[in-house]
Order: sequence, then structure tokens, then C-alpha cells
Amino acid sequence: MKLKHYVIMPTLFELFGIRFYFYSEEHLPIHVHIVNGDGKAKVNVYPEIELVSNNGIKPKDLKKALVIIETYQDDIIGAWKKYHGE
Repeated sequence: MKLKHYVIMPTLFELFGIRFYFYSEEHLPIHVHIVNGDGKAKVNVYPEIELVSNNGIKPKDLKKALVIIETYQDDIIGAWKKYHGE
């Protein structure tokens, strides 16, 4: 019997209609994915906060998301390391 392989998307938190999450099989650098009703984006969190891609998130919502990531950067890094290991 062949087992199916599932990728889990743990949600870190959701604020202002924006969900912040990562995939169970992620890679470095530490980053998060964000999604709202308009689109999705990927943001590196460490070593620096940097927008990697944006597909449809409006500039005002993206700015809000980046401020949230900056505010919770240490918590996001801690959650990543706890889930994926150092």
C-alpha cells in the first residue's frame, strides 16, 4: 500500500482579514505566506523582512501585513524554528 503524502499549512495567526502561515515542508530563508480575499504573497522574515512575491494583495493591505510581520518577527521566527527545527 502506498501512503499519500500531505503538506500541512499551519496558520500562525490571522489579523485584519490577512492569514499568515507557512507550509510543513518549507525551506530557508525563514518566510511566511500571507493570503486575504484579494490574493496571496510571500515574505522573507529572516535575516531581513523582504517581499518575495505578491499576487493580488492591494498595496494598503500589503503594507499592513508587513507592519504585522515586523511587529511579530521574533514570534514568527520562534514558531518556524519550533516547527521545522533550528
